[in-house]
Amino acid sequence: MNAFWSYFWPVFGAGLLFGIIAGAIGFRPHAKRNLALLIGVAASVVAAGSWHGPLGAADRFAAKVERSARETLVYYEMPEVTAHLHHGPLTRRLLLTGPADDFQASELVRIMGSLPGVSSARWSASGGGIPLIVEGAAAAVLGFLFGLLLAYLVELRRRYNAQWNW
Repeated sequence: MNAFWSYFWPVFGAGLLFGIIAGAIGFRPHAKRNLALLIGVAASVVAAGSWHGPLGAADRFAAKVERSARETLVYYEMPEVTAHLHHGPLTRRLLLTGPADDFQASELVRIMGSLPGVSSARWSASGGGIPLIVEGAAAAVLGFLFGLLLAYLVELRRRYNAQWNW
């Protein structure tokens, strides 16, 4: 499970789609460019929020990462240690709890931090990191900007070809 493909790619794709649509409308002559771009950005952020919450991507993401962490702990024969993602708001930081000596603690932090979808691992609950919904909204806005660039390039080509009237 890769965080990019399972959580961020659909949000990026939605932003890309809204960017292409907003750019196709906004880059036309006599168009209300600012309004089209504002509506496109808002639609991208709303799509990211919908994907995160009501469509359940955040819950699926958290379940996959926590299952992978449990499997890793079982593999290393440390079933008394538990791992879960930081909630309230949901982040990609993995919190570890349970008995471990200094060597085990440092190695588990290193191993768990390298799991797909985990930004970092810690033993304490201090500091939550960047919320997953904010990262999703940033991916949607990035996709929107790429879509806007594509729409701009298409509009440049259309304007260039419009000069040939033979």
